[in-house]
Amino acid sequence: MALTPQNNEAFLREVDDELRRDQAIHVWKRYGRALIAAVVLALVALAAFLFWQHRQTAAAEREGEQLQQAFDSLGAQDAKAAAAPLAALAESSRDGYRAAARFTQADVLLQKDDLRGAAAIFAKIAEDASLAQPYRDLALIRQTSAEFDQLKPQVIVERMRPLAVAGNAWLGSAGELMAAAYLREGRRDLAGQVFARIAADAEVPSSLRQRAVQMAGVLETKAPAAASGKSEGVSKR
Repeated sequence: MALTPQNNEAFLREVDDELRRDQAIHVWKRYGRALIAAVVLALVALAAFLFWQHRQTAAAEREGEQLQQAFDSLGAQDAKAAAAPLAALAESSRDGYRAAARFTQADVLLQKDDLRGAAAIFAKIAEDASLAQPYRDLALIRQTSAEFDQLKPQVIVERMRPLAVAGNAWLGSAGELMAAAYLREGRRDLAGQVFARIAADAEVPSSLRQRAVQMAGVLETKAPAAASGKSEGVSKR
C-alpha cells in the first residue's frame, strides 16, 4: 500500500531525527570527554580569576588601611609607630601605595634633618621604572633639593634641564633649582633667563611665578611684559 503524502512526510521526519541522534551520539562518543574537560577548565579558570580579584581587592583595602594608619601616627607626632606600615608599603606591588610610602619615609627623614637618607629614598623613587613619570620627576627634584649643597652646579643644571622647560608641570620647582645653580656659578644672565621663563608660564603656581618675576627683576632680565611692550613699540612704527 502506498504511503500518503502526510505519512511520507512523517516518515522522513523520523528518519531525519534518527540520523541526527546517531550523529549526536557519534560526536559525543568522540568529543564528549574533551568537551567536559573544556567546560571544567573554563569553570576552574573563572573561579581562579574571581578568587584572584577578591584577593587583590582585599589586599588593596588592607594597604589603604596601613597607609591611613601611618598618616594617623604621623599626625599624632608618632613617627616610630608609622615606621612599620610605611616600610611594608614601600615594597608594595601597587605603584601608588609604594610611591606614597617612600615619599612619606623621605619626608620623615627630612624632618629629622637626615638629608642624605632622604635623598637616597628619593633616588630610589626616581629610578623606579614602573612608576609613572610625574612621580619620578618629582622625586628627582626633591632628591636634588636635598643634595643641593653637596652637588656641583653643573650636575644640578643637567638634572633639571629636561624639566625646566615651558609647559612642563615641574617647570617652577625645577627651574628654581636650575637658576640657583647658575647663581652659584656666577651666571646671573642664565639664571635670569630661567626665572623669566618661569614668570612667563601661566601654568606655574602663582607663588612661584611672583618669586620668579622678582628674581628676574633683581637680575635685570627683561620680563615677558617688557618683551611684549617692545614688540608693540615696533608695531607702532
